[in-house]
Amino acid sequence: MTDPAVTGPVVTDPAVTEAAARDVVLVVDAANVVGSRPDGWWRDRAGAATRLLDRLTALVGARVTTSAGLPVRVVRVDVVLEGQARAATDPAVPGLVVHLAPHDGDARVVDVAAAAGPCALVVTADRGLRERLGGAGVAGPGWLLDLLA
Repeated sequence: MTDPAVTGPVVTDPAVTEAAARDVVLVVDAANVVGSRPDGWWRDRAGAATRLLDRLTALVGARVTTSAGLPVRVVRVDVVLEGQARAATDPAVPGLVVHLAPHDGDARVVDVAAAAGPCALVVTADRGLRERLGGAGVAGPGWLLDLLA
């Protein structure tokens, strides 16, 4: 089974799918997600990141469905903030972990995804970043924003 919104071990290998589909760690490339909608985010990057963080709290522990209909449980949401977005307000919710990238946000996303292991589901549309993720599952910002709507 393939899923255009999610690729990698979360949906490909039936032996891994059963274990990984139950629990996923969302690794969110916040700059890519926030930047995917032209809603004026560029005027207040920290505010836009704070709003995203607040919305992401609803996903911790939630059962959601990939676009192919695969049910998953989000056990943790790791969000990488870079640049001016690092001044965002962390809602301090258990299960939502904010990572402040000192320089290269993409490198931090790669590191956080690697630490999450085979349960990582990275949310980004950045093709270059996707290529650096190895076998991590990947979903686009539209999928995430639809979940949060």
